[in-house]
Amino acid sequence: MGDIYKGYEHNKIKDEDHNGVHITHVPVVSRKHDSIHRLLNYHSYPISAKNKIKKLDGSYDVVFANQSSPVMMVEPAIAYAKKWNKRVVMYCMDLWPASLCIGGVKKESAIYKFYYGISKKIYQNVDMILVTSKLFKEYFVSEFGIHEKKIDYLPQYALSEFDNIPKPKEKDTTDFVFAGNIGSAQNLGVVLKAAKIIENKKTYDKGKKILFHIIGDGQELDNLQSCARKYKINNIIFHGRKLPREMPKYYALADAMIVTLTNDSLISLTLPAKVQSYMAAGKPIVACANGEIPNVIKESGCGLCARGNDEKDFVEKIEEFLKSENRDEFGMNAKVYYNANFSVETVMDKLETILFENCR
Repeated sequence: MGDIYKGYEHNKIKDEDHNGVHITHVPVVSRKHDSIHRLLNYHSYPISAKNKIKKLDGSYDVVFANQSSPVMMVEPAIAYAKKWNKRVVMYCMDLWPASLCIGGVKKESAIYKFYYGISKKIYQNVDMILVTSKLFKEYFVSEFGIHEKKIDYLPQYALSEFDNIPKPKEKDTTDFVFAGNIGSAQNLGVVLKAAKIIENKKTYDKGKKILFHIIGDGQELDNLQSCARKYKINNIIFHGRKLPREMPKYYALADAMIVTLTNDSLISLTLPAKVQSYMAAGKPIVACANGEIPNVIKESGCGLCARGNDEKDFVEKIEEFLKSENRDEFGMNAKVYYNANFSVETVMDKLETILFENCR
């Protein structure tokens, strides 16, 4: 995590084609694991990309900017659009500067205020903002005064690897699986606490042992592993990072998937992409979160959701799931909801329409 992929160091590969799309790479500083490199990474891409787009002609019809973190990655798109009188459609997957607070930055600090100014300028200078969570719209309207007509909902879809996941094979365990980034926002400490409570209570599922599986990598992985060792939590397994093609077997293992988020009012606005993957696989979901996640779970009928950062309520929801006669129904509801709202065809059709409407 935080390193540039092997072969791409020092901008060794400047141009390549993938599935018929030409990709131009620009030099960036890797994030590594310290604040100085992260800061350099934040600003190296927009500087490099702005220099590169000066060489592009005005033949493009519309500019599509994918905005994860940091928001400054949209600056080159705005620069190109202004030069050639084009429109920018931005796909917001991470709220800025709200996401800085997860890293410990205080809203009263000079750093937050600096990036608030940058974020506001960027958000107000794009022509269309597509949001991955319905609750993002409220944030943009209230925080930056963005007009509602400028914002539209476009959820993420799951990779095709998660279609047609087989049902769990006959086994002597009941398995709950988390798959994804392991950072402070994911608040996986609540899973460890719940696992320990279940272990201490000697809770079983009709004689089967309850196991929790954590698949992924991130800044909090080492801390969580140390915590599991320190408190002798023996019913949790860390599998590390896996390639996308390896994930179906872990999904197949799961009797239910887990999603958790930190109890933060802004982070709770997000709908993590793992929710779509879980639904595409037709898996029940047991969650511990506030905000958009419980909204989607309730609307779809795909599982159960505890209050954010409340391990006791999380344990109650896990036990409620174990007692439920509707486990298969949860999974079927997830698949139906995914097909109606999050499928590749649904999302791409809507995106294509929006891009055509913004062509010049």
